[in-house]
Amino acid sequence: MVSPRGLLPQAADALDNSLPPYGSEAWIEVETLNVDAASFVQLESVAAAGGPAVADQIAAIVQQRGKMQNPVTGSGGMLLGRLRAVGPDYAGSLRGVAPGAQVATLVSLTLTPLHLDAILAVLPHAHQVQVRGHALLPSSAPIAVVPADLPERLVLAVLDVCGAPALVDRHARGLPQGGHLVVIGAGKAGLLSLAAARRARPDLRLWVIDKFAAPCAQVFDTGLCDGWAAVDAADAVAVRDQALQWTAGQGADAVVNMASLPGTEMATVLACRPRGLCLFFGMATSFPRVALGAEGVGADVELIIGNGYATGHAAFALDLVRDMAAVRAVLEARLGA
Repeated sequence: MVSPRGLLPQAADALDNSLPPYGSEAWIEVETLNVDAASFVQLESVAAAGGPAVADQIAAIVQQRGKMQNPVTGSGGMLLGRLRAVGPDYAGSLRGVAPGAQVATLVSLTLTPLHLDAILAVLPHAHQVQVRGHALLPSSAPIAVVPADLPERLVLAVLDVCGAPALVDRHARGLPQGGHLVVIGAGKAGLLSLAAARRARPDLRLWVIDKFAAPCAQVFDTGLCDGWAAVDAADAVAVRDQALQWTAGQGADAVVNMASLPGTEMATVLACRPRGLCLFFGMATSFPRVALGAEGVGADVELIIGNGYATGHAAFALDLVRDMAAVRAVLEARLGA
């Protein structure tokens, strides 16, 4: 049951998170929430301004809404926990999995019925929150059993953004020979997307832009990009100028936006060449700013909103981490895994 009635779970104001579960649901004992970057940064900004602590804000949101959906950013994240049980009518990906198995959801917390009994710890560097509670997932929701060969904190962080590298892989394969791809945002999604592009198309020239120099330099040291720049992506003209410098005045063939802060839409558009590809994954993206902004500057570019789901995306992202030791090392260093 949702409120108001008639809406699907993601658009609803509140979800029914009560027990017992319906017969078509999986019952998950929740251990960790991986809050998406845009939401976590916003929660931290409220706390830094003298508002409630991050843990208190999350507890209040879940208590009010029956799910973790930041009312400011509209975004959520995903979770890790252990399978308690599945109903007799459940027909999803956990059918046949033994109770007690560690699992990670591959759908957003914005549409996941969630109840929290306690928040045990907040891990700001990882954007993760250790909790005790339960979640209820329908048969249609993709859920992955956590592999035993990787640390759980690493798995959770990778699965939170696994749609991005899978789709970057798909689109990178269609770029022109020797083309240019620019990634805005050097976080985990940006890192994995560069890894996907590098593995799919070694001929491409790959570049990364972030507000801060340290993550850019860290990514560059892995060999996943050909250059980097510490530029605030809210300054669209500065980003455009940097992209033109890298591409001999032509603009990038593709620009992938992974930014966790708002106001970076036009940087993405202006950095792209005519008829190039702009792929938006950051949850801070505003569709009106993108569409109307591109129209306003006469930019004939392809605008694509990244889908968090792609067939095989979880296995694809985890295999990137397994196959590329430098990628795993950077992620583990950032997560403390």
